[in-house]
Amino acid sequence: MLELADAITATPSKVTPELRERLQKRFSTPQLVELGAAIAWENYRARSNRVFGFGSEGFYQPKAAAS
Repeated sequence: MLELADAITATPSKVTPELRERLQKRFSTPQLVELGAAIAWENYRARSNRVFGFGSEGFYQPKAAAS
């Protein structure tokens, strides 16, 4: 859920009671723990990469736009 990712990665995090309630209706507690952990881990990696200036390894090469 993109809204959860936005709320978790905000500084400070902004997970409102309303969002939490909607999530609890859709996901089980173990699912929410796993989802939250995955979002937090990717946020950690992205911030660490930015701090240390790590960029792309160049594995992805976008195709040229069709003319």
